[in-house]
Amino acid sequence: MAEVLKVDVITLFPQMLAGFLGESMMKRASEAGLVEFRLINPRDFTTDKHNTTDDRPFGGGPGMLMKPEPLFAAVESVHTPQSHVILMTPSGKTFEQADARRLSIVHSHLIFICGHYEGVDERVREALVDEEISIGDYVLTNGVLSAVVIIDAVARLRPGVLGGGEIATEDESFSSGLLEHPQYTRPPEFRGMKVPEILFSGDHGKIAQWRHDQAVQRTMERRIDLLENERENSKNNP
Repeated sequence: MAEVLKVDVITLFPQMLAGFLGESMMKRASEAGLVEFRLINPRDFTTDKHNTTDDRPFGGGPGMLMKPEPLFAAVESVHTPQSHVILMTPSGKTFEQADARRLSIVHSHLIFICGHYEGVDERVREALVDEEISIGDYVLTNGVLSAVVIIDAVARLRPGVLGGGEIATEDESFSSGLLEHPQYTRPPEFRGMKVPEILFSGDHGKIAQWRHDQAVQRTMERRIDLLENERENSKNNP
């Protein structure tokens, strides 16, 4: 049996994750013992009567910063030598499919720190964090939503998580450097729109070529940057 992927999420808003973890693929993966989730609230590690987790930044400025003490205590309560700590932040590396595959293969324990307010005290970055990740060039109210994106992308690549009609393959968008080709299912005709005849031919070679050509065309139309990146990679890795 595949090694269990352990995922700890440190957040002030654990209930935001309840629906996500209790439905569909994540629920099945958890029940099957393939992924183990724990939600950790930094407020549980505060020492004052108000359970304070934030304070004003030194030097002035807008907003509040998450204090280091509760975050250090929360991370250290679950950290092991196998842990990989990820801070969700707009200033991190932009997440890609290659990162999802790397995280799913290399690590067995992921700890997500979900910031809030104006972010976290810099000492959290310096002493606790192994990797900083962003899901795009925009700002959210907190890091939970972005952590959900990473967890979903990583967990689905773990052995046994997907099954039946939900098999993760190299044909998926971004796995091969191209967007995914068009896909069709029954009925063969719907409101005058017909499935391409090539898909009924039974000629797997021709079908594979059609799918590749369609993927290239779609990528050129929608994400030409992916093709340019692929050419650059090929040039650097002959």
